[in-house]
Amino acid sequence: MNPKWQTLSSENLFNDQWFKVRKEKYQTPTGKIIEPYYVYEFPTWVGVVPVTEEGKVVMIKQYRHAIGEVCIEIPGGCVDDTDKDHETAAARELLEETGYTFSSYDYLGKISPNPSTNTNFLHMFLARGGKKVAQQKLDANEEIEIVLLSIDELKALVREHKIVQSMHLSCILYALEKLGELSY
Repeated sequence: MNPKWQTLSSENLFNDQWFKVRKEKYQTPTGKIIEPYYVYEFPTWVGVVPVTEEGKVVMIKQYRHAIGEVCIEIPGGCVDDTDKDHETAAARELLEETGYTFSSYDYLGKISPNPSTNTNFLHMFLARGGKKVAQQKLDANEEIEIVLLSIDELKALVREHKIVQSMHLSCILYALEKLGELSY
């Protein structure tokens, strides 16, 4: 049996640069009709746990209006049409948001922010060998503070539930595992 739903109708409700919404009608393999079903389209994202040559993790702090809090996060953002691949997007975002470049990147996989409604993925990386080479080059809507942490300080933030962005937390956990800093 094919578990995929058949699309019976699709209507675009909203279309903006970073966000699109569709209202759809589906039929399941068992014949059940599901409507309305809303699908949210976002661009592909990248997130990076960046580690400097000195072993410090480059984190960022920024205000997140939807929850009304300043959050500590990993650098990252949207993959642009001009990016050759996900690693290129990760390197670009790191340089823009932090002013650091890195000598190597480990791909940690991809995760979905919400597979029931969102179409996009976050591609996760661990970057190593970071050096500060430039000043931040932020987008007009960005106000980002750079925070350098030891691995132990980062692990403490995880244990204390201080990383609230769930996809960033996932990336941090995969990076800690890759670094041999996470045991089960």
